[in-house]
Amino acid sequence: MYDVNSLRSDFPILERQVYGHPLVYLDNTATTQTPRCVVEAIENVYYNTKANVHRGVHTLSQEATDLQEATRERVREFINAKSTEEIIFTRGTTEAINLVASSYGDLLENGDEIILTVMEHHANIVPWQLLGRRKRIILRIVPINEKGELDMVAYRSLFNDRTKLVAVCHVSNVLGTVNPIKEMIAEAHSNGVPVLVDGAQAISHMKVDVQDLNADFYVFSSHKMYGPSGVGVLYGKKYLLEMMPPYQGGGEMIGQVSFDHTTFAALPFKFEAGTPDFVDIAAFHTAIDYMTSIGVERIAEHEHELLTYTTEKMMEIPGMRIFGTAPGKCAVISFLIGNEHHYDIGMLLDKLGVAVRTGHHCAQPLMSALGIEGTVRASFAMYNTKAEADAFIAALRRVSSMLG
Repeated sequence: MYDVNSLRSDFPILERQVYGHPLVYLDNTATTQTPRCVVEAIENVYYNTKANVHRGVHTLSQEATDLQEATRERVREFINAKSTEEIIFTRGTTEAINLVASSYGDLLENGDEIILTVMEHHANIVPWQLLGRRKRIILRIVPINEKGELDMVAYRSLFNDRTKLVAVCHVSNVLGTVNPIKEMIAEAHSNGVPVLVDGAQAISHMKVDVQDLNADFYVFSSHKMYGPSGVGVLYGKKYLLEMMPPYQGGGEMIGQVSFDHTTFAALPFKFEAGTPDFVDIAAFHTAIDYMTSIGVERIAEHEHELLTYTTEKMMEIPGMRIFGTAPGKCAVISFLIGNEHHYDIGMLLDKLGVAVRTGHHCAQPLMSALGIEGTVRASFAMYNTKAEADAFIAALRRVSSMLG
């Protein structure tokens, strides 16, 4: 049995009250809460093993280095990469995408094209626009249908001799749509084009096997996986990473340095300049272990039950508009009530103890395509309950009544 109440005891923040109401935390797409064991892992490093990694022969440095490299191996195992050489630690998904845009982008030429989709997060749009300013790269955009699914016919039509990369989210952070990534990668590869997958919204909701997907790059963040903030991962196929120039210069990423010439370290350290967040990287291992002990598939099943139940209840509220109705979507509900402003809905829900996200969700092009300025977004995680879903629905009914 999935014992959600037992899980909740691992997250002290869920015991909080907001404005006299029990906290109902439904902003998990933005960031998940952190279990006690991960915080204890952070504390343990600070109190017992804090020393810079890969920099010293003394015991603390060696122990800290071992912890970081153990996490690298844990990540490799978790996503089934071939080698730890393919696992690069970054500050998050955003930096991982910027790394590829800067470094792989250095290999592109004026007039080359990159395929994106209309549902991308700004983190998977703006880096490519910045590259386009430097090299006059052309962005081609895949549209969506009325359910929030990608138009695959349009996608296939965008490839030509100038296409050099596809960059696509695995799961939409607004619509919850799970894109057919394996099919998209196969199509791109048939045209000789590599694919970067933004997995920030997928990694905690489904099993990810980068070899099965045949992804060329896959990026995600710890803080959306019940782990520490400030830690992210870039997976990249070894041959691509070896082709790419360094992203940043500094300590750790070098082989030999002189004022005349510098050589660079082997993978993965070539892309890890400076002191990493070795404390939180070590604790990230604990977060992955925590998720795995429960089972990603079991978590996904629990979240889907909450999604289905809550969606059905929401549709009973007059004026309810839900954006994103693709079959098999992840546990994200973006909505509006009639023409009421999303900020008004979100602020009133907060007064009732319900934490949701409001605004454009860093997806303004998608909002434009939907013909709206923003939405309210509720999103579920492993620790949310049916009772919380009922509290959310009750709060929504009250807000709807207040707004008329």
